[in-house]
Amino acid sequence: MTGIVQGVGFRPFVHRTATDLGLRGFVCNDTNGVSVEVEGPGIAVETFLERLEAQPPTLAEVRSVMVTELEVSDATAPFRIAETVPGVETSALVAPDVGPCEECLAEFADAGARRHRYAFTNCTNCGPRFTIVASVPYDRSNTTMAGFEMCERCREEFSDPSDRRFHAQPLCCPECGPQLSFITPDGAPIAHDPIGGLVRAIDDGLVVAVKGVGGFQLAVDAGSDVAVARLRERKRRDGKPLALLVRDIAMAKSLCLVTPAEETLLTSPERPIVLLRRRTTPIMRVSDLVAPDNGWLGVMLPPSPTHVLIAEAVVRPLVLTSGNRSEEPMVHRDEDVASRLRGIADAVLTHDREIEVPVDDSVIRVVGGRPLPMRRARGYAPRPIRLPWSLRRPVLGCGAHLKNTVCLARSSDAFVSQHLGDLSNPIIVEQFRRTIDHYTDLFDIRPELVAHDLHPDYLSTAYAMELDGVERVAVQHHHAHIASCLVDNQTNEPVIGLAFDGLGLGDDGTAWGGEVLVADLLGHERIGHLRQVPMPGGDRATKEPWRMAASHLYVADPDVGRGHSSVAQRNADRWTPVTDLARTGLHAPITSSMGRLFDAVAAIVGDRDVITYEGQAAIELEQSIDPTCVDSYPVDIIDGAPFEVDGSTLVARIAADMDRGHPPAVLAARFHNWVVDMSADCADRVRALHGIDIVALSGGVFQNALLVERLIGALEHRGFRVLTHRTVPPNDGGISLGQVAVAGATDLVR
Repeated sequence: MTGIVQGVGFRPFVHRTATDLGLRGFVCNDTNGVSVEVEGPGIAVETFLERLEAQPPTLAEVRSVMVTELEVSDATAPFRIAETVPGVETSALVAPDVGPCEECLAEFADAGARRHRYAFTNCTNCGPRFTIVASVPYDRSNTTMAGFEMCERCREEFSDPSDRRFHAQPLCCPECGPQLSFITPDGAPIAHDPIGGLVRAIDDGLVVAVKGVGGFQLAVDAGSDVAVARLRERKRRDGKPLALLVRDIAMAKSLCLVTPAEETLLTSPERPIVLLRRRTTPIMRVSDLVAPDNGWLGVMLPPSPTHVLIAEAVVRPLVLTSGNRSEEPMVHRDEDVASRLRGIADAVLTHDREIEVPVDDSVIRVVGGRPLPMRRARGYAPRPIRLPWSLRRPVLGCGAHLKNTVCLARSSDAFVSQHLGDLSNPIIVEQFRRTIDHYTDLFDIRPELVAHDLHPDYLSTAYAMELDGVERVAVQHHHAHIASCLVDNQTNEPVIGLAFDGLGLGDDGTAWGGEVLVADLLGHERIGHLRQVPMPGGDRATKEPWRMAASHLYVADPDVGRGHSSVAQRNADRWTPVTDLARTGLHAPITSSMGRLFDAVAAIVGDRDVITYEGQAAIELEQSIDPTCVDSYPVDIIDGAPFEVDGSTLVARIAADMDRGHPPAVLAARFHNWVVDMSADCADRVRALHGIDIVALSGGVFQNALLVERLIGALEHRGFRVLTHRTVPPNDGGISLGQVAVAGATDLVR
């Protein structure tokens, strides 16, 4: 039996089911999943098989059941859980880490229970999984719990088929399990009561590092401007929003408006960070520095009993963000705290169970009533994603340069890694390599086919080029985006692919990003795109949106930008040199990027000349709109093969309206409405040419909830079926899955 059947209470479930039906035999983990041998009346055996597939434990996922008839042995011994069967192939699936279940929370709160307020309470239905697993099969000896020998009472629970902790591998209690401690970053003890010490530190405005499920996090009082400012300065994180830990759903609702779909996500076993719209008059104070100029907050409920202790003791919202300096990976090993968190954290709440695999928090927002992943990590990775067909050979997808993930796949299972980060940082590059090695060993996938981006300077591409004995497949960035959306929707039908993002190397060697494709997993054709414009200063234009405003205005009319009353005047001393770059093309590569078009409009409408984190200009532009505005601008399409959409004339119109005193919120709304109208018009053109009525939306621009909701409505009104992301992000975090899908599909037809 294969699937997610280890570490999720599956063997105890099998034992109870077989015992209830009076069957004899055994169940055990093996390196492919779980093996079961049952003996008894035919009707009982059939019922047993039906229940295995129809009523598995909450966290289990049965992928396949292979049945072989054996000779009756007339065994009389009761059904048992046997030792793990050794094997030669490792293909069992490892479950993600999940938050505490209701039974464990009740026991945790029970003053008479022996695990009352114990920070590592768990059972077969909850607790750490992926982050503590060193190898499969999922037995205690192969986890970071191996060094904690069970006490007699825990051993009794572990061995009792009627107990919910029957064969729970992380099982422990205050007598035999890990313990919390409160120390300095250098390891010196601070307080005998770890939680009490943390509360005092938070009350004093200090920054506390907390050893969480997948790594260290940084916590401060979310209501304190001084504490949040201190955290930002030390972490070197200027404006990017910070996540909040709240005690319960009631506290979340006191800060934000929470829809039923968002509440379901917040309280789900995965416990992700959920983006919620802020209340205009919250009951509890949250510093404006938590999410500057942002109408949304990232909120999560406690993802572990340790976090429950913290949230209940502090009794107010806490900032809880990754334990690192910006652009570095999260610290997850105790020995790295002194070197990497000294100068950031004043104190550390830690424990003595090691974290084997670093995993950051997942981030999700609800769009159109459905979850849209922004970052896929804790709670979801490494749960496999099903491919709509079976691969001929094992495949590795090396992912993109930014928001990197990797993907290893075999048969019809694609294992997309947790979010790793940007490969411009050497520490993240090392984590990228370690993650590939760990997934390779954990799932025993030895890739024969390696997919990578077209860009030769991406470090993920360089890694692919280093590998020996493999076949390499280069996959165009935006084709990978659309392919990931196809897999997310379990289809390989030809689609109209709208791939809108920042930058990705195109087939012609230029920077693409506003693409209208006809695509399936086997190939793509560029049918249309945004009109290409220069990026004055190259990469500097991605960090200074005013440069893209200057470029678009220059392309529209060399004189129009000079008279613009805001963006040109703010940058008057630099305007001519930058437009000269656009004119000459010197250090000004051309791009069709939709992300850079958003930047240009944000510089004009929102005075956003410089960004401090990726996507800041677009995020602020989305949040600034007047939602009542239904006006738009004309869509100018230049015929050709491929056709071109004129974004520069649009920018000039917006600049002119800004000069006339039109409200910025109205102009932001008109721009979003233009993107919707333009996208739908492009889809109509492609349908007329190719007869396709399915549209797939992918790329970082489609993290914009307002844009996605309005575009889905416009496309459906015109008779299109619309595919959006479900399990991987539309941003570059989904690229590795798309690379695997394209390479694997191509391999099948050779």
